[in-house]
Amino acid sequence: MKRILTIIGIIAAFCALSSCNRGEGTGGRGIIEGTVYMVLHPDDNYNLETDTVLAAKEDVFIVYGNENFYGDDVETDHTGHYVFNYLRPGNYTVYAYSTLASGERIAVPQTVTVGKGENVTVPDIYIHEGKAYGTSMVKGQVYATYIDKNGNVLSTGPAYGHRMYLQRVGEAYPCDDVRAGIDGIFMFQKVTPGDYLVFTTSIYNEDEIPLIVQKTVSVTEPDAIFEIPDRFEINIKP
Repeated sequence: MKRILTIIGIIAAFCALSSCNRGEGTGGRGIIEGTVYMVLHPDDNYNLETDTVLAAKEDVFIVYGNENFYGDDVETDHTGHYVFNYLRPGNYTVYAYSTLASGERIAVPQTVTVGKGENVTVPDIYIHEGKAYGTSMVKGQVYATYIDKNGNVLSTGPAYGHRMYLQRVGEAYPCDDVRAGIDGIFMFQKVTPGDYLVFTTSIYNEDEIPLIVQKTVSVTEPDAIFEIPDRFEINIKP
């Protein structure tokens, strides 16, 4: 009997110093919970305003310690709330996905530490979605001098309805075109970072020889409005 107890003691000590001393994962009494919010980026919003709502029925993933793959996932309820139960002490990463207009998903993580039997609330997770998410806008103004068939100036003012073009530097053709508004303001939506040409046509002389008028703009980051500082000056024959 004494020998059996000694063996049990050795096994217990070995477990305490080796793999029996398990790290992060399930099998404990700890709880992680939190809330996910959805930030919506709607199209045709010329101020890049967003709308934040509770993210219902979104997948939330948990990573145990330093593992390279998630260990479990749950779905948020109608209030955006989620819970992971029965966790052992340790470090955990919880994440949900934002979705770019291209369909690419980007993880939004939060990392917390759970003590023995502890209930931990994760900082709120904000994920993003919408056709305009991850893109920017290019804004400018086009101003016209209206001339008659003899080249005489009739009036000047915003070039309402005039077509403007956007072309990425190095590409052969425009990637977008829009018409200027009543104030001559035009805006290109859903522009990804890069260098672009913004151009339009103007009448060069009374023979209506077309002239290309262009300006360059660099879009350096997403979710911003890049304004061309100098307006376009063109000639138009009514």
